[in-house]
Amino acid sequence: MTAYGINMAHSSAASPLREMTISSRRVDEVVRRLLDILAGSLGLLLTLPLLVVCGLWIKWMDPGPVLYCQWRVGCQGWLFPIYKLRTMRLKAENLGETRFAIAGDPRVLPGCNWMRKSHIDELPQLWNILLGQMTLVGPRPERPEVFDELCSRIPGFSRRIVVRPGLTGLAQVKSGYTNDLQGMRRKLAYDLRYLRQRSLLTDLRLLFRTVPCVWDRSAL
Repeated sequence: MTAYGINMAHSSAASPLREMTISSRRVDEVVRRLLDILAGSLGLLLTLPLLVVCGLWIKWMDPGPVLYCQWRVGCQGWLFPIYKLRTMRLKAENLGETRFAIAGDPRVLPGCNWMRKSHIDELPQLWNILLGQMTLVGPRPERPEVFDELCSRIPGFSRRIVVRPGLTGLAQVKSGYTNDLQGMRRKLAYDLRYLRQRSLLTDLRLLFRTVPCVWDRSAL
């Protein structure tokens, strides 16, 4: 795990911890971490058979690693490897210039669309939660190059990294999946709103609101 050069000095969010007060008490953080460990452990245990089946299918359709590892920007700019089931062909990003997944993406392996639609491909991120790199609820982590670009184009974007990134969050529930600048501005507004209202009760509400979104790829 290494620190990422965010260049906060030229950003309006040079010292996000000084600019923004996050309403979370110390006890909340302890309880939140305990819930992460409990949910992460139980989630991996219950979904292990499903992950094995999905892994065997991926291996059959396209020889190569079952898991896809990609660097993301975490809390306070620390880079960490995020894990997903590999639902795209090897070196998929070399097959075209598309940086974000699109509907009917030709890079997706046959029979793997349902894994993406149901977000089953993101279940390995429960391991990231167990390691403390992520939490259940929080802003979604971005790739370093995407994060850097958005920081330069959207004032205050780096404020999102004052907490650990989450598996779900207010921006995902309210705004859904987006790959355009206007959509990212909208998601930032929701992320900042979440940071202002952050509490265990808010997290629980967002987890319940996430359930109806699971089978909607556009929602998360």
